[in-house]
Amino acid sequence: MKPDKTWTLFLDRDGVINERTPNDYIKKWDDFSFVTGSLKAMERLSVIFGRIVIVTNQAGVGKGLMTEKDLKEVHRLMLKTIDLLDGRVDKIYAATNHPDIDTDKMRKPHSGMGHAAKKDFPEIDFEKSVIVGDSISDMLFGKNLGMKTVFVHGKGEDASSIQPDYVVNSLKEFAELIDK
Repeated sequence: MKPDKTWTLFLDRDGVINERTPNDYIKKWDDFSFVTGSLKAMERLSVIFGRIVIVTNQAGVGKGLMTEKDLKEVHRLMLKTIDLLDGRVDKIYAATNHPDIDTDKMRKPHSGMGHAAKKDFPEIDFEKSVIVGDSISDMLFGKNLGMKTVFVHGKGEDASSIQPDYVVNSLKEFAELIDK
């Protein structure tokens, strides 16, 4: 895979950009911490990919554990930090529905957030797109749309049954892999 400015990078958030909070949600900025090396990776990936979007399941909103306003504040500060360090994210898509009430099929592994991104950015070609995520649902999201899939170890899930295209230990490792 040799992506260039015609490619789109889809990123999961928790476990890829920021540290995952086991059995909980990132409900406020104080809960958020970047995965080591992810900010530097974002800087490098911003040079390589023409479009970068985040697709994230955030059921904490649907479950009433946090508000949409809380989520937007976390995302605002995350984007500000990424931007200050020369990274870029073009848009964030968050599926905030309760997992049992996903009538619009936005939550991964469904492809709703991918189609929303394509509507906003018609130049997106899913065959020239990559999803980087740390869960099986991220990999299925990518496969459902015909993307290349990159699985990040860490959550404890075994993705071998769905055969991702690449397996890495971090977003930093992915950036190094494609920058060769």
